[in-house]
Amino acid sequence: MPNLKARAAATVVLLSATLAACGGDDSKDSEDLSAQELSWKDCPAPAASEGGGEAPSPLPGGAAWQCATMKAPVDWGKPKGDTLDIALIRAGTSGDKDKRVGSLVFNFGGPGGSGITTLPAFGEDYAKLRTRYDLVSFDPRGVGRSAGVRCEDDEQLDTYFQQDATPDDGAERKKLVENVKDFNGACEKNSGKVLPHVRTTDAARDMDLMRQVLGDDKLHYFGISYGTELGGVYAHLFPKKVGRAVFDAVVDPTETAEQGSLGQAEGFQLALDNYAKDCTSKAEDCPVGDTEQDVKDKIAKLLKDLDAKPLPALAPRDLTQTAATNGIAQALYSKDFWPYLTEGLDEAYDGDGKILMTLSDSMNGRNQDGTYSNIQAANISINCADDKARYTPDYVEKKLPGFRAASPLFGDYLAWGMVGCTDWAVDGAADHPDVSAPGAPPVVVIGNTGDPATPYEGAKKMADALGKDVGVELTYKGQGHGAYDSKNKCVRNAVNGYLLDGTVPKEGTVCS
Repeated sequence: MPNLKARAAATVVLLSATLAACGGDDSKDSEDLSAQELSWKDCPAPAASEGGGEAPSPLPGGAAWQCATMKAPVDWGKPKGDTLDIALIRAGTSGDKDKRVGSLVFNFGGPGGSGITTLPAFGEDYAKLRTRYDLVSFDPRGVGRSAGVRCEDDEQLDTYFQQDATPDDGAERKKLVENVKDFNGACEKNSGKVLPHVRTTDAARDMDLMRQVLGDDKLHYFGISYGTELGGVYAHLFPKKVGRAVFDAVVDPTETAEQGSLGQAEGFQLALDNYAKDCTSKAEDCPVGDTEQDVKDKIAKLLKDLDAKPLPALAPRDLTQTAATNGIAQALYSKDFWPYLTEGLDEAYDGDGKILMTLSDSMNGRNQDGTYSNIQAANISINCADDKARYTPDYVEKKLPGFRAASPLFGDYLAWGMVGCTDWAVDGAADHPDVSAPGAPPVVVIGNTGDPATPYEGAKKMADALGKDVGVELTYKGQGHGAYDSKNKCVRNAVNGYLLDGTVPKEGTVCS
């Protein structure tokens, strides 16, 4: 079922187009593959599993994006065994080659987001960084063209994402559990061989192999959302190989899956409160409510009404309660999307569900032609492989009051999302990731006070967990998911200063 865990900029790409486990240095494991040479070629159009669309346009100045594949072990426990292909993309440095630092590897989160699609979409935002780095990203294993996980087909997914994800009675609860079991069974049937090998520890080992194949002594890294968890796990496994690293929109590495879901309920409620305040504080009338509470009350009524009677939306699909909740959550990832949320709510009040449905499609990775990327299949596969907990429906029922207290609007939705791994074919690895990285160089950790998906408090938890003299926390007082792409000058100067010149920002720096 829809999972909001640590979603990142990868979902923004589709929306923008549509609407306007131990420490130590294990690098020796990959020695047989580290000598491989990558064959870089002009990039083709992204595959449907990556989100589809056109081949990436050249960068300003005419530089072309190049793509390649890297072979990695299917099972890192058998590094000389079968291999799989990891899809990579890069743009060479635009600056003086003598001043080049190396490659800067990006992961934009999800888990499940395609770096092949996302990096070009935001390439201009990183133009300054490109003056001293090759910009590099990739589809992590299980994602897109990197042995992408397949579960249900497009028609089945249309139905799956329309289901009632917040059951009100025994019959609805039974149906939800059956639907999740069917989805998880389809993942096992269609992708069973790869499911045990998509853990974050596997992806971190892939990144160290990538570092070697790219010719870098250290991994210079920019992780966003789930990408911060991946970066933290890499730092734990390979502390002596960490170069200059930035974590933005930080996942709390100390939380269990349940704690993470509850934190997101609080985070999305905060973002909704901030949206309502912003809408009603403007000089012009707010079309979705007269006061902050009125906005939230009317949204709650809309969702209740949709539970009984969906609205016409994108034929033949109607806007259900689940789709509307999903769409509202998607719009809260960025303040830039708040106008779309206002327009979508206003139209829904008038009986038209198209905009909210489009927002929901973006969250779910539905392309305009009706095909789906594999972001949700990869998301559930990686989360379930990582997270040890398996929550039963009875357990969720007992936890509902606490989730509802955290968020009247999103509480039920996020609580019931916890059943997503209940019938998963692969055991989860741990209660939470180990990111302790003694001996690593400084890692800049950025928390956004208004972040709905990765609440601000997670940044300090990550900085502390990385260890003394490693995690350096920076605060951005803003809205939306992440800080660097807000274009805040203070944040950009701090990040650019570290990545380009090695200047570590002062601990506790606050940008607003």
